[in-house]
Amino acid sequence: MNEQERADRHEIRKIVDDYALFADRIENEALAALFAPEGVLRIFERGNPEPVRQRIGRAEIAEAIKGLSRYDVTLHVVSNHYVDIDGDVATGESYCRASHIRAVEGGDAAARENYVMNIRYLDDFIRTTEGWRIAKRELQVEFTEVSPIL
Repeated sequence: MNEQERADRHEIRKIVDDYALFADRIENEALAALFAPEGVLRIFERGNPEPVRQRIGRAEIAEAIKGLSRYDVTLHVVSNHYVDIDGDVATGESYCRASHIRAVEGGDAAARENYVMNIRYLDDFIRTTEGWRIAKRELQVEFTEVSPIL
């Protein structure tokens, strides 16, 4: 691996990690800036070949991330990151276990539960004048879990 590829891999991994960090902090503008200006975010549920939601461009992506504020807290843990670089484009895949702490619907006002999404991100990256950016992210929810917070 040459020095350029090493630097590219590091920058792309930082984008993947920053996405999780900015999502947890609801830094929607910073998260949207990780995408190319015309970047696409598509959300899929297991077994459904069509996205359940799609956001195109930084403004739509930033607005969508604000929706995370409905949770008391979120925690996105990213692992198993793979990337294949070909010049100024790259593809990647990473796994994420995203915890979302929320009120129990119809429960005691103090009752909380952890809604966990087990996610596979399929990414297309592009090198821009701003550096590497996400051209397209397909967020595939593989399965979910709900457990009480004790």
